[in-house]
Amino acid sequence: MTMTSHPSAELATFASVLRYEDIPAPVLRRCEDLLLDTLGSILAGARSRPVLSVDKFARAMGPGDGAAEVLVSRRKTSPLFAAMVNAAAAHMVEQDDVHNGSVFHPAAVIFPPVLAVGQALGASGRELLTAAVAGYEVGIRIGEFLGRSHYKIFHTTGTAGTVAAAAAVGRLLKLDPRQMLDAFGSAGTQAAGLWEFLRDAADSKQLHTAKAAADGITAAYLAQDGFTGARRILEGAQGLAAGMSSDADPARLTDRLGTRWALSETSFKYHASCRHTHPAADALQQVLREHALAAADVARVVTHVHQGAIDVLGPVVDPRTVHQSKFSMGSVLALIALRGHAGLSEFDQGLKDQDVAAFRDKVSMQLDQEVDQAYPARWIGKVTVYTQDGRELQGRVDEPKGDPGNTLSRAEIEDKAVRLGTYADAASEEEMRALIQWAWRLADLDRVGPLLPS
Repeated sequence: MTMTSHPSAELATFASVLRYEDIPAPVLRRCEDLLLDTLGSILAGARSRPVLSVDKFARAMGPGDGAAEVLVSRRKTSPLFAAMVNAAAAHMVEQDDVHNGSVFHPAAVIFPPVLAVGQALGASGRELLTAAVAGYEVGIRIGEFLGRSHYKIFHTTGTAGTVAAAAAVGRLLKLDPRQMLDAFGSAGTQAAGLWEFLRDAADSKQLHTAKAAADGITAAYLAQDGFTGARRILEGAQGLAAGMSSDADPARLTDRLGTRWALSETSFKYHASCRHTHPAADALQQVLREHALAAADVARVVTHVHQGAIDVLGPVVDPRTVHQSKFSMGSVLALIALRGHAGLSEFDQGLKDQDVAAFRDKVSMQLDQEVDQAYPARWIGKVTVYTQDGRELQGRVDEPKGDPGNTLSRAEIEDKAVRLGTYADAASEEEMRALIQWAWRLADLDRVGPLLPS
């Protein structure tokens, strides 16, 4: 039966028929980079309390054995529960990737279900890469389609991410276009994730990615069995955009499908914090470096930001947990000024540090029209630093470290992966080096097996 052409259907068809041979080699190599980066993030989050709670739930509710690997505890279970735990971990330490234009973290909701289902199916490395690319292209376009109004209230990684996961898993299951559209419908009707958790330092962010991955798997497997979903779940009169956006643009759903590879636009996260803090952090580093300033030389810092940064970071005034401090502009800039870097150990040590708290109070956010108009396509970093001796210094960064135009090399990605994987003793350096080699030869693997020794 021929499907009526509309944006949801066109996007579903693209995900269904995408072939490895259709994807340019640089996109595939970037996909490998992003996968390795994600494996490091999963392992770095392995010992955190919220992730352990999700894993405990999965142990109680899921099978005690299976073909899919829970990386954080090195046990096997079903794809659904393995993906749930790994996705929760992937988003824990704020080092997973981000796509600027959609304000979406694709890796955390795409690679965990792709790995879990790929292991269960005995998929090849090329099949895994193709599925991941399909998930990226779908999820990013849905995030762009939903627009800025959506992100003000909804965590796009939880909402668009559910459909992205369904697209990726659907590609592994070889769903036809009609089935893929059904999977989109079932995924979209489950899509959720609200920013209110930040005000309470709650654990919900890990639930957003865990559920997006698991619900995407559910939607794809149900569609394979003939379970139908809404055909216009994205742009329909009572669909995702109708309930979650006031500025949705359906044209973004099909923007240059097959010629514009949105995966290649994805950024790596250099600092271990919310991406909205990165432009200002880089700009402050620039000022401190160029003027040889120490933290004690700074009287106050004004960060010139887009409205999205104010919406997300504004509620975090007095961070009570390490995770919440990663959403505090003042805390991040304090670590930059005092420690020279805002990495995992710096956040761990900085939560109760009185010097960090004192510097945090010197930092304010101010809406900047240039920065706001460029966002989300470009994330410009601008700061004004007022010194104790009366100077007023300006800092500006047009592409934060990790953006496509200022990206990480493979050597830097490898170094980051090792630091992340060994951070919580979830893996040894030797195991991380083996994972690196696995990622670089993934396209040649006939079967995706276990990644870590049990």
